[in-house]
Amino acid sequence: MRNDSPSRILVRAPNWIGDAVMCEPALRGLRALFPGAELTLLAKPAIAELFVAYPGIDRRLVYDDRGIHAGLSGKWTLAGQLRRHRFDLAVLFQNAFEAALITWLAGIRRRYGYVTDGRSFLLTDPVARPDPAALVHQVHYYWDLLKPLGVTGSPSVPALAVSENEIRAMDERLGELGIGRDDLIVGVNPGSTYGSAKRWLPERYAESALRVCRRLEEQQGRPVSVVILGAKGEEELGHAVADRLTVRSAVLSGRTNIRELMAATKRCTILLTNDTGPMHLAAAFAVPVVAVFGPTDWKTTSPYGQAASIVRQPVDCAPCLLRECPIDHRCMTGVTVDMVYEASLSRLSGPSRLSGADPIDQTDRPDQTDQIDRTDKIDQVHTLKGVTIFLDRDGTLNPDPGYISSPDQFELFPGVAAALARLTRAGARLVVVTNQSGVGRGLFSSADLEAIHAKLRRLLQDAGVSLEAIYVCPHHPDERCACRKPETGMIDRAVRELRIDLSRSYLIGDHAKDMELAKRVGAKRVRVTTGEHGAAALSETGNDTVVIAPSLDEAVTWILADAVQGIPGGEESRS
Repeated sequence: MRNDSPSRILVRAPNWIGDAVMCEPALRGLRALFPGAELTLLAKPAIAELFVAYPGIDRRLVYDDRGIHAGLSGKWTLAGQLRRHRFDLAVLFQNAFEAALITWLAGIRRRYGYVTDGRSFLLTDPVARPDPAALVHQVHYYWDLLKPLGVTGSPSVPALAVSENEIRAMDERLGELGIGRDDLIVGVNPGSTYGSAKRWLPERYAESALRVCRRLEEQQGRPVSVVILGAKGEEELGHAVADRLTVRSAVLSGRTNIRELMAATKRCTILLTNDTGPMHLAAAFAVPVVAVFGPTDWKTTSPYGQAASIVRQPVDCAPCLLRECPIDHRCMTGVTVDMVYEASLSRLSGPSRLSGADPIDQTDRPDQTDQIDRTDKIDQVHTLKGVTIFLDRDGTLNPDPGYISSPDQFELFPGVAAALARLTRAGARLVVVTNQSGVGRGLFSSADLEAIHAKLRRLLQDAGVSLEAIYVCPHHPDERCACRKPETGMIDRAVRELRIDLSRSYLIGDHAKDMELAKRVGAKRVRVTTGEHGAAALSETGNDTVVIAPSLDEAVTWILADAVQGIPGGEESRS
């Protein structure tokens, strides 16, 4: 990419709501890369509404391909409109041929985008598309497009905003439907404009929502209502859920514009949904999400961040990416109400949207994991019996501000305790291995470190998680000890003291040193991108034996699914 800095940039947004949300971190990265440039977003009407008052752009232009911009003449009209703005760079997050064609017709000097849809000859700066076999999450797909332009680091979690006036208007509207401002809201999104193959059964959504409502009301002593979301044409589906409910409910399916949908989604305490746009909206508002996946690939399009659980039934034909199922829809009918309910409790068990509320007590939960890749043949309690999970600390379990020297500075990432609880319920042994050179550097004492780890244990115990052991390397790097990662000293000691079978072990970490340690001892490697070192995960590993996960929860999901392969009658290998 040439180094001359553009002054007027046109950004072609993706066409689907979910894709646009997953593109938001890249849009933010582009703004940071060219802070002095004028950024204009070209998007279809619904996507343009998504970015109303968005601080990262200066102007929105609407691509009305069903109106003034329809057909070839409409494309020429749009190109003429763009030409008047004299853009010097077009960044094409949208992959279609027409995106490149329109910017070429507009005479934009530099046209930058992935080589897709036979459009490379229309691009002045073509970028090779990532290998589809790498299963790159869509957030990283958009972010990585900017790397030749100079972007560095790792994408953040998508974030959107609605105004106080929009929230107030939605509260008033819900009030007219009998839902109070103080009600906890279980959101349900049973539809999918993509096609019926992505839709879980409405009667199961209704039963799941009722069970979650009862649980919330028991534990919080507050009124709980259900709000059903959906696009135009999904009104009947929304009422099919509402008609089966015995609690207060409101059907907003087909009755909201994009901004109203955003406000309604943000208002939810939890959202039960298919793989669709509102799923990503909820994640962008940090609303806990339980998403049912069937024909689409959860590894690439799941909600990005740590506020979501994916529920799926592994079948041989998924992910097929078909809009309509040509057989028996087994990928969705195999998902049970129990699975969704368990995942819901997991989402609500840690720090949640229940303002000031204590975590929901889970003592009466069924004795089984909420692992999302389940089959009826597998006793989930014993899925990881005899398996050891080695865990890095900083950047994996908790944010890493530098050197944590006191318990007051230590906090877990959201969702970590619930994710580790899944491993505990599946029978895994959890062992922390952490470099803490702050002791050797004189920044804090061994007693300080013990106090920090006492807090770690306490936070996990509150979620029903018990650590088998915590092994620490306290040495300064210059000491060249045998225990500082990637040296194997800590794990060697764990093997001796805990009688660990390394052939049945995994290591989860955010740093290349963690992956090197795992390689040396023969543990399976799972790298999370949550820490400051996770940004380099994809570029550094370059190895299909390293699993990349955007959160600890998704790392746990992969481990549970991987363990199924070793169980007689379990799922065939999917790696």
